[in-house]
Amino acid sequence: MTDMTAPEQPFRPVGLVNRLAASTRFQAFCARVPGLRGIARREGAALFDLMQGFVQSQMLTALVELRVLHLLADGPATVDALAQRAGVPADRMGILAQAGAGMGLMLRRGTRYRLSRRGAAFLGVPGLADMVRHHSVLYRDLADPAAFIRGETDPDLARFWPYVFGATGPMDPEVTARYSRLMADSQGIVAQDALRMVDLKGVGQLLDIGGGTGAFLRAVRARYPDLSLALFDLPDVVAGAALPADVARHGGSFRTDPLPQGADAISLVRVLYDHADATVAALLAKVYAALPPGGRVLVIEPMSGGAKPDPQTDVYFAVYTLAMQTGRTRSAAEIGAALAKAGFTQISTPKAARPYVTGVVEARKPALPKDRAK
Repeated sequence: MTDMTAPEQPFRPVGLVNRLAASTRFQAFCARVPGLRGIARREGAALFDLMQGFVQSQMLTALVELRVLHLLADGPATVDALAQRAGVPADRMGILAQAGAGMGLMLRRGTRYRLSRRGAAFLGVPGLADMVRHHSVLYRDLADPAAFIRGETDPDLARFWPYVFGATGPMDPEVTARYSRLMADSQGIVAQDALRMVDLKGVGQLLDIGGGTGAFLRAVRARYPDLSLALFDLPDVVAGAALPADVARHGGSFRTDPLPQGADAISLVRVLYDHADATVAALLAKVYAALPPGGRVLVIEPMSGGAKPDPQTDVYFAVYTLAMQTGRTRSAAEIGAALAKAGFTQISTPKAARPYVTGVVEARKPALPKDRAK
């Protein structure tokens, strides 16, 4: 047993390269040598970025809440002009504007600031500003990160998404609206990336399970106008779905209700990572039973990098799903294994252009042998 009262031992990293990297003398040497100087500077800046990450996210929140980026969308402005329009003291707006420029969201020219390409792109992503506002819940949950990782906290984020705990009755209208709005805003870009990775030609009917207000199905309809579509989600959510009249709507919970029959392809867009392994296994078994032989299932969500940790999904999404207390961010290999256990075959993982937006795992229910199909 380790003696917790003993003096802390000097830190000696394993491996020659790590021992050199941890040496202050070697760091000083690198800072003086051309060729090594640039590496040392980049590594130092990267470490500082890790340390200041929370401050950056909070200043981004301030830029969103005060609508500074939105104000600059109308054209360049001075600090005084921004301060007056945002209702902030000019000296404090000066600090925020400098921070925004330092993060690359704004550009400074003399005494005026204007929107950068990154800032314009931020405003152009549907729902991104709302997601930033929503992060205040997650930040509260991470106020004591060590206690959070030990599992000693009671995260508010779990109560933000009551459906993950199996809520099946009528939901609070405000909760429903909040859930539906965030789902709709963020699923548009997910749908765009996913539909670049999969081909739905030859599909007769697509059933989207847990599809919220139908953002994914609307994107599918735009690309495949002749494809029959159906939505399955909680009754209160389905009732508010903005979908064409010919899209079938099925209200229910996949935990307790049978899945609709008749679709030869089923999509699960950002569903599995909201739920525990047992819930996922039960859902995939239901999906397998609902599909005809040869039917396809599409799992669409951000995925862990697995053996090769991903800088976005293994930080942001893994922590977010941990705070929800019911789900977790799985790797494509883990999802493939769960699909195989449910009986699916021909499991494939198309290469994702932006893993932090979404990944895809596709599989098929085995077709009947030819002699049995006759």
